[in-house]
Amino acid sequence: MLDIAIRGGLIVDGTGLPAYRGDVGVLGGRIVSVGGRAGDAASEIDAAGRAVAPGFVDPHTHFDAQLFFDPHATPAMEHGITTVVTGNCSLSLAPLRTDQREPFSRMFRLIEEMPAEAFAEGVDWRWGEDFGAMVSALAADLAVNLAPLVGHSVLRMYVMGDEANQRAATPDEVGRMADVLRACLDAGAVGLSTSFVDIDESFRPVPSRWAAHSELEALCAALGERGRMLQIVHEFFDPSLSVSRVEMLGDLSRSYGIPTTLSPLFHNEATPGAVEQVLAAVEAQWRTGARVWPQVQSRPIDISFTLDQRSLMFLVIPGWWQVTSLPTHAERLAAFADHATSEQLVGHLDALASSPAPRLDPGQFVVREVVLERNRDLVGRTLADIAAERRTTPGRLLVDLAVQEDLGTWFVRADIGHRDPVAVGAMLAHPQVHVGASDGGAHVGSFATYGDTGYLLSRFVRGTGALSLEAAVKKITHDPCVIWGIGGRGLLAAGYAADAVVFDPATVDRGPEIAAHDFPGDGIRWIRRSVGVDAVVVNGALTWTAAAGYTPARAGVVATR
Repeated sequence: MLDIAIRGGLIVDGTGLPAYRGDVGVLGGRIVSVGGRAGDAASEIDAAGRAVAPGFVDPHTHFDAQLFFDPHATPAMEHGITTVVTGNCSLSLAPLRTDQREPFSRMFRLIEEMPAEAFAEGVDWRWGEDFGAMVSALAADLAVNLAPLVGHSVLRMYVMGDEANQRAATPDEVGRMADVLRACLDAGAVGLSTSFVDIDESFRPVPSRWAAHSELEALCAALGERGRMLQIVHEFFDPSLSVSRVEMLGDLSRSYGIPTTLSPLFHNEATPGAVEQVLAAVEAQWRTGARVWPQVQSRPIDISFTLDQRSLMFLVIPGWWQVTSLPTHAERLAAFADHATSEQLVGHLDALASSPAPRLDPGQFVVREVVLERNRDLVGRTLADIAAERRTTPGRLLVDLAVQEDLGTWFVRADIGHRDPVAVGAMLAHPQVHVGASDGGAHVGSFATYGDTGYLLSRFVRGTGALSLEAAVKKITHDPCVIWGIGGRGLLAAGYAADAVVFDPATVDRGPEIAAHDFPGDGIRWIRRSVGVDAVVVNGALTWTAAAGYTPARAGVVATR
């Protein structure tokens, strides 16, 4: 008898071939039959009128900390995500020495915008310092599959100590880093991640940015011994530098026989032709035998913020980062309430109205949530609209309203970029584009990094038709497994791991962005619930259903072991 039979669904098997109707049989965590009528089963899922696909893969997440207190990676799983790649952007929780935990934590929390309380209460460091021990600690209580990257910045910290973000490594240190990387790969690491853009809380480049190119070459040689991935976050804001990074990755891919990926690649109306320029460079590298995969997300860019916490958007506005970085709420409130300070801040903010990027105009910011009931009618209105009514400027209105509400007001910059459905659809359909860059688990106070798969299927399959259902499913199932070397997953085929998602192609989508209070500590994060997803199966275990929510199943594994 089968463990599970998924009955009568439209089988979208991940190959990109035409879908067909039939059953999927599961036994012992594996798919044993696809198509036709499956035998009797202990449990059945009625998929009539639904599609059945392999579990979706998210190749760019920062669930590193969250998985220690939330083994489901909530709410990613309910969107059909069954495998996540963690450790992106040069940051992983190991290998890391005990005395480096606090400086690393500050760097991780800053770059990935994770609340300090959630990190401090949720990560107990029970594994010690070793990468393999960390992975084993996660695997002991995991509902989603894991493919972890090793962070280059962390490798440098582990080998070089306090000098990791001060100088280039010596040949001996580079050799030791390569040896540590090999040990991590043997323990289940899917590759190495590095960053060319990130900074720490002191505005210094993160450790990976201090590496000489020869150091990166030595680490890629170690990756090449096992055919593993190099992931980078590049200077995505500069088309010329992005092209240079594509060319660099092409050289590394050819020299060491490795796959490479860079993220993110955005469409931005302020830089016309940039995407075409980068993709032309990618195509040129593929013609020479390199494997260079730019990652593209499906969703447009929105940023929510309050004046009571740091947001990466404040980095581009003089003075704002320093004030929002003040250590206490009282100090931040006092700074914004101070006339001289606020006048300076307001001047810099209002100056953005003349920026060549129109979505930076503060007049287009929208009031998202208010504290005081008398301000309830402001929700959903632009600052320009309210400011004109009150005979003030958008910048002055923003500061005065926030101070009036004890800095509890939420604002949103909506549709900043990546919002042209025709252009984005063409990017997603490009044969050398890797659908990813969700940043799942990061930036939780700025935007919801969940639901990109639902948005892909609703906006670009059902909406614009940029991809067929079969092509879109292949992009988020079989393709990432091949790209990342994750064997035995990504297809509905006999012998493959039984990761599956059942959804309604006519309604699948992401829900509205809502506030959740489900992290350790105080504060909120923005999430999106799934729409049109019925059930998610991980390694043969029913792990989430629309009817009952998350189940006690802990069938997730380290997919690279």
